[in-house]
Amino acid sequence: MSTRFEIPINTSASETVTVTRELTVAHLLPGMPEVYGTPFMIYLMEHAATEAIKPFLPSGWTSVGTLVNIRHLAATPVGFSVTATATVVSVSRHLITFDVKAHDGVDLIGEGTHERAVVELARFNSKIGTKKTAI
Repeated sequence: MSTRFEIPINTSASETVTVTRELTVAHLLPGMPEVYGTPFMIYLMEHAATEAIKPFLPSGWTSVGTLVNIRHLAATPVGFSVTATATVVSVSRHLITFDVKAHDGVDLIGEGTHERAVVELARFNSKIGTKKTAI
């Protein structure tokens, strides 16, 4: 892990999606309301975080999610656009912490923190390969 990288505090990125029925709780669980599902909101937040730091990572390195602490605050119906924003709040060696928020144009629908670990892809894949052969 001798590779060095510097990710500035307050680096941020946003990602937007239009809510379709496939992104609702009802799509996964019949009888539930047709509103944007929490797992999809968390994925959008993680994607924004990934994109925020991507330009600062050396070739052959990526980031993986290690922690999500998210509150889903308001329901969002089909047809609305949701924008998630991730902002770097701390960098500690290979661990990056983000403040994340999601908004649907009317309400702040989600907020919390997210952490990502920066990993060397070849080394990470090697460990996964070893794990696969363990069973």
